Amino acid sequence: MILDPLLDLFRGKAVTIPPMDGALRPDTTLDEAAVLAERRAPDNLCFDGERVLFSSGPEILALPAAPGAEPASVARFEANVAALAAAPAGRVAVALANGKLLLRDGSAAPVPVPPADGLACPTALAFAGDDTLYVCHGSATHGPEDWVVDLMEGNAGGSVWRIDLAAGRARCLARGLAFPNGLLVDPGGERVIVSESWRHRLIALPSAGGEPQPILEKLPGYPARLAAAADGEVWLALFAPCNRLIEFVLLEDEYRKDMMREVPRDFWIAPALSSARSFLEPLQCGGVKTMGIHKPWSPSRSYGLVARLDRAMQPIQSFHSRANGSRHGITSVLERAGRLIATAKGGDAVLGVDLDRVGSA
Repeated sequence: MILDPLLDLFRGKAVTIPPMDGALRPDTTLDEAAVLAERRAPDNLCFDGERVLFSSGPEILALPAAPGAEPASVARFEANVAALAAAPAGRVAVALANGKLLLRDGSAAPVPVPPADGLACPTALAFAGDDTLYVCHGSATHGPEDWVVDLMEGNAGGSVWRIDLAAGRARCLARGLAFPNGLLVDPGGERVIVSESWRHRLIALPSAGGEPQPILEKLPGYPARLAAAADGEVWLALFAPCNRLIEFVLLEDEYRKDMMREVPRDFWIAPALSSARSFLEPLQCGGVKTMGIHKPWSPSRSYGLVARLDRAMQPIQSFHSRANGSRHGITSVLERAGRLIATAKGGDAVLGVDLDRVGSA
């Protein structure tokens, strides 16, 4: 309603969150999924034409082909890997948490990408061909590992860039985004889909530049990386759930500032990649075990969620690790050979879901 902003001054603003229902109805698929590898905080899945790669801290590893084998180390850097992408011919782009953007061809030593200077908060990368690279710059004030600070400060200083690797030129496609955190280039190359975490939505950016167009809004969580499905559909990782208390705290500026100043970051009333690791964490009363059971519908700062979107970018299927699960903080996804691979960054595991077994929407 047009009068709602005025009426909110007198009645207070209602705090509502989208329900997980319909295609987003909760299940236990992620907790029941096969564990393909166990590493601390895995992230950034991609396929280089031969191997499935993922990151863990400052290291890039290759997922083992045989069950039970250990991931093989591919490369190690001086800072944590913030984003990773592979081109069709196998060229790999690596963004580090210190702001460096590197290009790796085969076994050759990585070389810097000069046009990326100043992009200190890389959050996602995507190739369009071998010589065009899209970069999400999450925040103008914080690095990628300080994402929760960026959210609590209410910032919207993110941007998306297109880099011509052959010519050495970079062009900004959009500014003023609320932590862009995932990229997917349309097969036709006319637009790029971007997940905007703090606004709980996906937007489309014309590859030639133009105004962002919302294409999926009011998600029940914070969207992260995107990946193409085998049939033209799309996989979307959501790294944390929306929560009514957190949304309320985001509206209370003075309380939030006091909390950030006086309370250690791990115990803020804020989204998290994992939870239930300390008795000092907030949001525990609703999750107290009753009759020895942690209720799966209890409030939680962390969650595991992957959504499958149709060609119109609408949800048609989802896989979950609920409040009582352990495979939380899903940050990246990849489909290979009939299997969905997902990184549970908060659960320290790379998961594999057999799509034939779980069925399709």
